[in-house]
Amino acid sequence: MAGQLEAVREVEIDADGTFKYILVRVQRAGGAEHRDVVRGNKAAEFHNHIFEKLNPEMEKLGFECKCLGGGKIDHNSKDKKLRVFGLSTGYGKADHSVTVEILKRVYKDYEITWSDDKK
Repeated sequence: MAGQLEAVREVEIDADGTFKYILVRVQRAGGAEHRDVVRGNKAAEFHNHIFEKLNPEMEKLGFECKCLGGGKIDHNSKDKKLRVFGLSTGYGKADHSVTVEILKRVYKDYEITWSDDKK
């Protein structure tokens, strides 16, 4: 089971720009093992739009999803910088320090920062 969980990509975000993101816990229904993943894109007008896209995809694979919170990401691929900030009105503020640790595993050569700033 853990192997299938490992197949879920940790990060799926837009390549550039400022956009909403959510931190989501994915786990096998009734299972203890989980994986926290980051999802974000400019197409989402609201944080729940991101969750509403991810959740059915994960359910098809037999996983349950729980949104742990949200915020925004400013992605500058030219300068290799990511900034995590803000909050989600519906889901609350994600633990940005957790989000940054996940992003660092994927964007190894980036400067990645976070703050509780709203803008």
